[in-house]
Amino acid sequence: MAKFFDAINDHHTKFISQQKMFFVATAPLSGEGHVNLSPKGLDSFRVLSDKRVAYMDIVGSGNETSAHILENGRITFMFCAFEGAPNILRLYGKGYTVLPGDKEWDELSACFILPLGVRQIIVADIYEVSTSCGFGVPFYDYVGEREQAKKWAENKGVEGLELYKQEKNLSSLDGLPTALAVGTKGED
Repeated sequence: MAKFFDAINDHHTKFISQQKMFFVATAPLSGEGHVNLSPKGLDSFRVLSDKRVAYMDIVGSGNETSAHILENGRITFMFCAFEGAPNILRLYGKGYTVLPGDKEWDELSACFILPLGVRQIIVADIYEVSTSCGFGVPFYDYVGEREQAKKWAENKGVEGLELYKQEKNLSSLDGLPTALAVGTKGED
């Protein structure tokens, strides 16, 4: 039932654009390390080409994705149909982090409406796409985006967000440095 593709096609792009939520998964090289799987929303995902995607990442309690892709680049995105025809789409890629001030920042950030709490943009070069049936995915009705992240960032303010990133976003749960800690986007 699964189908594999070398690139993102127009049908995949349309499906991705219709989803209100996606998941991103990364893992450290160590078998003892924590696998990270995070849900994302907020109209934060963009297909840049048939082989490249990006998502805008806001400040959060951890920064596992950045640490893992800095170490090994591996990243997987998953989109599920929660309405309409069943479908699951996965994008497998090699990712890196783009920080404000990096040479790619201006071009990439122009693809998004940047909220106060934007931390970085995660970019991935996609080497494989897969689709599968999605028969086991339940139906859900989209109600709207949560406002808590926006309000939290507004309450923190620019200086408060910078302090928070310094306290919470410089290393992973396993002690791996993030791109924020090393001051580079981590691209090979």
